[in-house]
Amino acid sequence: MTISLTFHGAAGCVTGFCARLVTPRTTVLIDCGMFQGSKTLKALNYQPFPFDAGQVDAVLLTHAHIDHSGLLPKLMLAGFEGPIYATAATRDLGAVMLVDAGGIQENEVESLNRRNLRRGFPPVEPIYTERDGERVAKQFRKVKLGEPVRIAEDIVATWWPAGHMLGAASIALDVGPEGQAKRILFSGDLGPGGSPFLDDPDAPAGIDHLILESTYGDRDRTGIDSAARKQQLAEEVRAAHAAGGPLLIPAFAVERSQELLIDLLDLMDQGEVPRGDIFLDSPLAIEATKVFQERGWNPQTQTNPFEALRPSQHLRFLDSPAESDGLDRLKGWHVILAASGMCDAGRVRKHLQRLLWRREATVLLCGYQATGTLGRLLADGRNRVTIRGDEISVRARIRQLDAYSGHADAAGLVRWAKDRLPITGSVFLAHGEPDATEGLRRRLVEADFPAERLVIPALDEGFALDGVGAAQPIGEARPRLPAAAPGKLDWHNQRVAFQLALGQALAAAPDDRAREALLKALSATLEGRP
Repeated sequence: MTISLTFHGAAGCVTGFCARLVTPRTTVLIDCGMFQGSKTLKALNYQPFPFDAGQVDAVLLTHAHIDHSGLLPKLMLAGFEGPIYATAATRDLGAVMLVDAGGIQENEVESLNRRNLRRGFPPVEPIYTERDGERVAKQFRKVKLGEPVRIAEDIVATWWPAGHMLGAASIALDVGPEGQAKRILFSGDLGPGGSPFLDDPDAPAGIDHLILESTYGDRDRTGIDSAARKQQLAEEVRAAHAAGGPLLIPAFAVERSQELLIDLLDLMDQGEVPRGDIFLDSPLAIEATKVFQERGWNPQTQTNPFEALRPSQHLRFLDSPAESDGLDRLKGWHVILAASGMCDAGRVRKHLQRLLWRREATVLLCGYQATGTLGRLLADGRNRVTIRGDEISVRARIRQLDAYSGHADAAGLVRWAKDRLPITGSVFLAHGEPDATEGLRRRLVEADFPAERLVIPALDEGFALDGVGAAQPIGEARPRLPAAAPGKLDWHNQRVAFQLALGQALAAAPDDRAREALLKALSATLEGRP
């Protein structure tokens, strides 16, 4: 029986996970995510799929985050008509998130086309619309954790808790006839464990091949429990209040926003931080919160803590753009949670535009920041950035708190992988930037995983899984990215950085003659290029 596995996303980068498993009878996708980060990566979302969507029999979804589910409507538009299997919470959150993603694309394309019209550029179309998000949601089929589901005559799948967010799961596939089946385990995104809101990650041991995420594969985080995490948040809130201005938290709309809100409200109620208005400025986060109120759970207390997340004296939900715009008039102490978590889209960019230049303001980054995103540039200490065409000097306090990250660190990933032993075939390291996947590879070698069985796949690279032992590459990958693009600042980022540096150099020049000389030298360089 021939089994092949090809990586069409989150290979060489941390977003857009999509793996295609093919048997003689069946083709399934594990996730179908949207690329996020640099413009070079985002451009992949507009390219045709490197496979026939009409030949895909089913999609198995690990969780609802857009970098794992965001191209499902595009897959449908390309001819996919099969079922999308997911846990109940993933189904409910996915339905909300895909409609929101379609709406964002429609709005951004409308704005872009107005600019293109002025520039004389042709109009562009959104990848998909709100309506497409609604349509694809009808293809979801609910599964239960721990209960095997026959996906096709030759594939049985079982979902296991991943501890990453509400509904998130690892997926174990038994591929082939009973007694001869290969067991292939996809980790999905793994949580750090110990969450008061989620079960700890779990999955079977004794598998043939493992596909392991590596988001934090090159770094360790200080292990803290939920109480210590809340105290770290309290310290940041008190410092932000002392600075004299508002606290802006670019929040991931699903899971991180809800957990942060619970802790912020509790800290204020206990008097551990100054009281103030908290604004949830994200329609997606507001809709997702309704799902959490229905399906959220604390496995330790056997209660639903998200029931407390309703509009109140301190907590305000801002649905409309007009309500969001009204925050511009606020002075003094308040807290704003606005999407997106990597500052790459949504309402948070508007707030960053008006707050980054203010020394009394604080921006608190609470999650992973992919290369090329505005959040990563801020985290790396850039003192000038460009937002929606405006050049902004960064004077606000930029702080990071990764205790709220939903990803396991390197030590946690190694522990989880060791608990899956014995592994008779390959361990594929995906869903990480190059430094992260290489860092995790080194740690796994130190943990006695055979080096020759640790594979870092390239985008669109395929492997045969039907043999004994390590997987074998099949064919040649036809990369849709330049070799240097993953994990690096692309030419769009470099252009903006150059423009900012040029502006600073011209401003710092001693006189107009020096400025003219600099421009003349640059012009000569450009004229001399082919």
